[in-house]
This record gives sequence, C-alpha cells and structure tokens, in this order.
Amino acid sequence: MGETGKIDRRFFEDVIASRLGAAREDVSTGPAHGVDFGVIDLGQGALALATDPISILPELGFERAGEFAIRFVLTDVAVSGLDPSHLAVSFALPPEMTDEEFGAAWTAIDRECRDLGVAVTTGHTARYEGCSFPWVGHGTAMALGDEDDIIYPNGATPGDVVLVTKGPAVEAVGLLTTLFPDQLSVDESTLSTAQSRLDETGAVRDARAVADVEGVTAMHDATEGGLVGAFHEMAGSAGVRFDINTDGIPIRPGIEAATDALGMDPWRATSSGTLVVTVDPDYSEAVRDALAERGTPVGVAGVVEQGEGVVVDGAATDPPTADASWPIYERLLDEHKRR
Repeated sequence: MGETGKIDRRFFEDVIASRLGAAREDVSTGPAHGVDFGVIDLGQGALALATDPISILPELGFERAGEFAIRFVLTDVAVSGLDPSHLAVSFALPPEMTDEEFGAAWTAIDRECRDLGVAVTTGHTARYEGCSFPWVGHGTAMALGDEDDIIYPNGATPGDVVLVTKGPAVEAVGLLTTLFPDQLSVDESTLSTAQSRLDETGAVRDARAVADVEGVTAMHDATEGGLVGAFHEMAGSAGVRFDINTDGIPIRPGIEAATDALGMDPWRATSSGTLVVTVDPDYSEAVRDALAERGTPVGVAGVVEQGEGVVVDGAATDPPTADASWPIYERLLDEHKRR
C-alpha cells in the first residue's frame, strides 16, 4: 500500500511522466512535479487549468465547508497570474448527504464563483455507495488570458527575492482547532484566534494583486508539506537553491500557541492560502505594497541562489515525506472517537 498524500517526484517521474497520452502541440505546459497548472495554447490566447479534489468537512457546517473547499480548487489556477474564469465540477456524494446539506455547500460555491467572476460551465453530481466525507469529488478551474501574462511556479531565478504571505500552518491550525476544540490545552481566547485562521485560507485575490505587479517570476500555494514543501517544489522545479530566513516570515496570531499545544511542526504543515512569491528585487517593494493594500501580511523570506535544495536558517533541509498535520489529525480523531 502506498503512502497517503501527494506523490513524490520519483513516483511522478517513474510512473506518470512518460505516460501522458497523445503529444499535442497546443499543450504548452503539461504535467510537472511541483507545477500547479497546465496551459493550452489557443492560438489567440491561452487557457490555464488545474484539477483538485473537493473536500467537504461537515463539522464546519456545510455552507462554510463549501466556501473552504472551492478556495483550494480556484487557487491552483490563480497562481498562474491569470484570473479564474470557468469551473467544471464533479461530485460523488455519500448517500447520507441530504439535498439540504448539498444545497448549503453549493450556495457557498456559487457565491464565491460569482464574486470572482467564475462561470460554472459543466459538471456531474450523483450519490454513490462507498463514497464518504470529506473527499466528495473534484473540480477543474480554468483561466483565460494571454500566455505572456502567465507566471509559472518553476520560474524562480537566481537573484530573486522570496516573499511569503500569511506564514506557516494557517490552514492546518484553523482546521484542527475548529474540528477538535475540546482537545487542545489552550485558553478560550487563543483557541478562538487560532480557529479564525481558517478564514484566511483563500489566496485567489492575493494572487490577483501579485500578478498585477511587474517582475514576479514565480508563485505557489503552500499546501501539502507546508512552506518547506513549497520551497522545495519551487526550487527543485526551477533548478535553483532557496536560502530562507524564517525571521522574515510572518506568523499569524494563534499559530505558535496552537502548534505547540498540538506538537506539530508548523513549517511542514499544510497552509493553503499562504503564497510563496519570487520576484526581481527591483519590484519586491511593489509586491509587498500591493498585498498590504489588501491587508495581507507579507515578509521577505530569503533569496534565490545558484545551486539546488533549500537552506532554512543556515541548515540544509530535506523535502517533507508527508504533511506534519496528518498524524496530528489522526491522533485527535482517534481520541475523539474514544470519548
């Protein structure tokens, strides 16, 4: 049995990379490890697209769960620098999910898509035996635009500045403290602050602000494996080294107290909504100003150098083999079931 979570680079190269169907000239960017999206050349423009699983967590309440779920799907195409424009979505629902519960989740998805100018263009919805929460389907987000405007996650160049928004473990802390509030040894104020991090998991609007600034060479969302994982994916795909100083990275209120209480490494825990951006140093301040106008915290995390790998606070690091939040989730879930 294979390990859970995203496959590693070796599996991708050995099993997938040489089996990608027909070779078509209009595919200008195909599947690549650490690259969030693909690109189709339309002749007069380009279509960026990304596919992600849809996770619905009933414990969040179905409307909030729907909003949380659609952010993941849209962000992976938004980091292309093009605005998400279309959505195809397929649901394989557990039989116990009622029409009212699905309606609440879909209302939130519709609302977010309307606000962002995204049209739902096709899909499939059904209930099937054997399906269960939280993984209830998948979505393909698309973005139309000019190929020259696309920002690739493997575009980091030696000399670039590395910027990080929001910081580590925003998603993991927001989820775990919301799902298991009675199992953390923190005071009520700290718990409430940590739970509010869940509202910061969206990154589409931040990606839009970043894309409007010149000099951005790469952009990536820090999901599985957290910030250390994102650094490795970006550095590895670009063939460069990231030199990172964690003192320059923002840490949101409640994160340190919650991760200490959970016994979780925040730097290797999923943090959807946190963007890693590399930018020409002449434009670094402009990117930070654009994010500050949105109220998004951002810091200078380091620089891109010649070489390979990721150095954090002077020490070489290995890419995460799994997300740091998963064993914590499994432990808390087991404790919850035994109560």
